[in-house]
Amino acid sequence: MKWLLRTVGVLAAIVLVVTIAGMALPQNHVAQRSAHFSASPDKVWSIVTDVQSYPQWRSDVASIEMLSGDEGKIAWREVSPKGNRLSYEAATAGAPSHFVTVITDRDIPFGGSWDYRIMPDGTGSRITITENGEVYNPIFRFVSKYVIGHTATLDKYLASLATRLGETYSASGKT
Repeated sequence: MKWLLRTVGVLAAIVLVVTIAGMALPQNHVAQRSAHFSASPDKVWSIVTDVQSYPQWRSDVASIEMLSGDEGKIAWREVSPKGNRLSYEAATAGAPSHFVTVITDRDIPFGGSWDYRIMPDGTGSRITITENGEVYNPIFRFVSKYVIGHTATLDKYLASLATRLGETYSASGKT
């Protein structure tokens, strides 16, 4: 019986430490990744902004549901292979170099935007994605920073984009 009480005590202490550490972290964070591709900026733009084709090249998106956006903006819901749903809207779509997507769901423990900048770079292009994230729950904030990492989804996205372009991606900087 003592081992059970000790185990419960240790687990409670871990949850308390993680919660306090998460509360000490800022709710907002900025993460950034950049990659060079041999494809033209127009080609990269057409892939990044064709949200309906995401399931064809992103392993974390099983399907897309198109939604009605405010003031005629593109809006969609990504459905993951596990059935999780996350809604977005294109806040900015300035072809062929600037695309900003915003999470529109309000009843989830996180939010924010992704700012895509696509620029000519030598004979190809450079895409820089800046995540302006918000993590409301302190436990999830701790996990997001120290377990998952703020750049994990950016790296996964750029690796998928590279594969779609027939290229490779390796992380090029952490913010």
